[in-house]
Amino acid sequence: MKRWEAVTYWPLTVAALLFLVVYTLHVVGDVTGSLAIVTSSVISLTWAMFVLDYVVRFSLARPRGRWVRTHLFDLAVVLIPVLRPVRLLGALTRIAAFTRTAASTLRSSLLIYGIGAALLLIWDASLTVLQVERHASGANITDFGDAVWWAFCTVTTVGYGDYTPVTVPGRAVAVFLMVGGVVLVGLIVATFSSWVTERAARGHDDQLPATRADISALEQRLAEGSQNRPR
Repeated sequence: MKRWEAVTYWPLTVAALLFLVVYTLHVVGDVTGSLAIVTSSVISLTWAMFVLDYVVRFSLARPRGRWVRTHLFDLAVVLIPVLRPVRLLGALTRIAAFTRTAASTLRSSLLIYGIGAALLLIWDASLTVLQVERHASGANITDFGDAVWWAFCTVTTVGYGDYTPVTVPGRAVAVFLMVGGVVLVGLIVATFSSWVTERAARGHDDQLPATRADISALEQRLAEGSQNRPR
């Protein structure tokens, strides 16, 4: 399982980026004819890659029932194409250089996931609602700029009402966007508050709580020191 994940990590990350670019071109350009065949083929190919990855990992998992329960998001990525670009956020946390403590590393990861997921949520929702609304009768979301404006207003629960979806799939996207927006905004605010608290506490290290990682590192250093002590 670990060898398979190591080999497929970056190819699937590139596939997620390719899906995002091609899906954007497919929807925003409202492509038809031979170009639509090309973009649809690329989108289908990326879907097949994620399906193959899920099937292989499922076949390698032991016990399989527990693996399925703990990897529901992987199943969602297979079933819901717009979730595939979320994989890019994991790559960003690997590439980024984080600060010295375990707490700040976790906070940086949460911030990347929070802001990145919010932006991806807005982008994907804009594309999806434009795709289902553009040619609907009575629709007023007919270009990508209007779709992005609507998505920002919806995810922040402002809801000016100047643009509204008229189709059932469009309204379903709106519900998902509102729920996801509330969760992600809460995550970003909590992470930022934690960062402000840490900045305010600098110079008062004796008052900071230790994490489990800090305690484990201290115990390891004490154990190494006792082993190296001359007898």
